[in-house]
Amino acid sequence: PFAQPGQTLDITVSSIGNAKSLRGGTLLMTPLKGADGNIYAMAQGNVVVATTGGAPTGSKPAANHLSVGRVAAGATVERPVATALGQGNLIHLELNENSFSNAKLVADAINRRFGRDTAAAQNGRVIRVRVPTGMDEKVGFLASLESIDVRPERAGAKVILNARTGSVVMNQMVALNPCAVAHGSLSVVVSANGSAQPDPAQAAQIEIKKEPGQVLLLKNAPSLADVVKALNTIGATPQDLLAILQAMKVAGSLRAELEII
Repeated sequence: PFAQPGQTLDITVSSIGNAKSLRGGTLLMTPLKGADGNIYAMAQGNVVVATTGGAPTGSKPAANHLSVGRVAAGATVERPVATALGQGNLIHLELNENSFSNAKLVADAINRRFGRDTAAAQNGRVIRVRVPTGMDEKVGFLASLESIDVRPERAGAKVILNARTGSVVMNQMVALNPCAVAHGSLSVVVSANGSAQPDPAQAAQIEIKKEPGQVLLLKNAPSLADVVKALNTIGATPQDLLAILQAMKVAGSLRAELEII
């Protein structure tokens, strides 16, 4: 938004034909069209293909994807995109994630700064804000609005899994309920056993078996991080990890939102 004619933008170039490599190539002048068929920018320039770092001494670095590259400042804006910012006295703020708690926090913070009834949460994502009608006043109002500090509510437990690489990201410690999952040659058992010692603390166990007979036993509190670490230790594939986490989620053992990218 707000891009003006003459402004340059970085672009990504990808081969749609049978070209195997764009390294050292040049993008000829190409019009960039919008969904309405109008041309909004013209692109051209030398294509740069990123390479992986950390190559052994004396060897050539390998490219991640030879058929995809970037052209820095390769596009020049020819037509601005219309915006409705200067029309009316209402704007709508949209949160990145749905959250009624955060929507109320944002509306309350705006009302404390600019006065009662300035902002109102429409739902868990959109906040309606009354702004001045004059363009100069509107810009100053929005500048002050951006400076408001809002401390969001703590997000719920979430696990993000990259199905291609097997990378797992958690926003907090994710505990597991007892469960048993069998997937191919892998067997995952999460259990919590009462200790017979005077200490009343619970002794939790995570047991992972592989067909050749390799067994890993993790003690203390059962967490998803322990399971993922153990699975990676015995060489589980990303597909194995994906299937096991999905099974745990369906069984109710994984007490977190599971997102697969």
